[in-house]
Amino acid sequence: MRDFDSLNSLISLERRRHFLRQTGVGMGAVALGTLLQRDGLLQESYAQAGQANTEPMAPRTGHFNPRAKNVIFMFMAGGPSQLELFDFKPKLRSLEGQVIPESYVANKRFAFLKPDAKLLGTRRKFAQHGNSGAHISECLPYLSGIADEITIVRSMATDVFNHGPAKFFLNTGSPNFGRPSMGAWVTYGIGSQSRDLPGFVVLQSGPRGPRGGAPNWGSGFLPTSYQGVPFRGRGVPILNLESPEGIDRDVQSIFTSGVGDLNRLHQQAVGDPEIATRIAAYEMAFRMQASAPELMDLSGESASTLRDYGVVAGEASFATNCLLARRLVERGVRFVQLYHTDWDHHGNKGTELGESLDAICKQVDQPAAALVMDLKRRGLLDETIVVWGGEFGRTPQGEPRDYLGRDHHIEAFTMWMAGGGFNSGVTIGQTDELGYYSTEDRVHVHDLQATILHQLGLDHLKLTYRFQGRDFRLTDVGGVVAKKLIG
Repeated sequence: MRDFDSLNSLISLERRRHFLRQTGVGMGAVALGTLLQRDGLLQESYAQAGQANTEPMAPRTGHFNPRAKNVIFMFMAGGPSQLELFDFKPKLRSLEGQVIPESYVANKRFAFLKPDAKLLGTRRKFAQHGNSGAHISECLPYLSGIADEITIVRSMATDVFNHGPAKFFLNTGSPNFGRPSMGAWVTYGIGSQSRDLPGFVVLQSGPRGPRGGAPNWGSGFLPTSYQGVPFRGRGVPILNLESPEGIDRDVQSIFTSGVGDLNRLHQQAVGDPEIATRIAAYEMAFRMQASAPELMDLSGESASTLRDYGVVAGEASFATNCLLARRLVERGVRFVQLYHTDWDHHGNKGTELGESLDAICKQVDQPAAALVMDLKRRGLLDETIVVWGGEFGRTPQGEPRDYLGRDHHIEAFTMWMAGGGFNSGVTIGQTDELGYYSTEDRVHVHDLQATILHQLGLDHLKLTYRFQGRDFRLTDVGGVVAKKLIG
């Protein structure tokens, strides 16, 4: 009994009784903690485990001075058609209906097309915008208005032509399941500036989730502390975050601390890094009980801000997620990824380059442009990398379906970036007259990954993790920093 009474040095007798009554924590577990503390083992475990082990998201310095602190990646799942949006090809329209020359497609593979597929010109009107004279189509009127704030890359290239593996490739550097995602690599490398929210947050919108699912934001073989945490776009961001009925915050704090003490002892005994993840998860969940509702409460946002984004109160949408992304980086979250589906415009009803493309462009154009300008007004754009794009583009050939559509295309597609030291008001890269191949300043997916890491102060060649006898990195065995993209 004397051992149990020594707990008075940690909490009052009244609070301890309240804690035991409401949580049902076993007397043996509490007594064990008391004995270990009395013998000095609890304090020793803290010293040996080290604070860094129990705070995997603690901010860390990279390999050199960073140009940016945070990333917001707007992932347009399905593959937006660059030929309808960014890559103006009048020659393609004049050749419409002709079979593409064999020299273009020899030894090429497509998801659905046959080699004799016919060329398809766009029905969309293009104009040049801003001092940069960027070609942007009528589908994106809001983005056209900020043409001088963004970097358009028309010469993106990837290796994989099916959705799931291609999403993995852009997110993890590999088409294979189970590699760490970019957000996981970033938080593993430099942690996060937020103590009260996860370092890597995922927001989703559209008719369904992205193909491939959670591995797109997974931590792979890295400790699971670094995986992306999906938030819901309205209400409580994470289900089951609230305390059980009858458990107040003081009791919850005591419980969390007690569980953390026991987990630290177990970590000291077995050396499993996943125990540090468990400790961090308990502690983060406790802090998020206060921080998450505050994040989701948009009542403090001005009417003009909500109008700029196109947010409808109480509605989960890409617009709401863009506003939440700004609020997340304001609070120090390192990597925010927004997934919006469905850009897979093959030419079936609901997935064509007419009304369906209009509808999805309307969903994302205004909020994406508003996000860039809102970050700029608040002085956050210089330190935040904003990326917009999908896993690949669409073919110059049309698909023989009921409506206008295009197949998956990996040789040349378009993405845009803003902020974080990326050059503004420029268009990088050229494609041939059909928009099939990049002919100038080709930027491979690994190059983009290397460049994003570089702007965050991380050398993609040095950011490695040893697993199964070899050092892995985000860019696999490729990638160079694309100097033309950055200032």
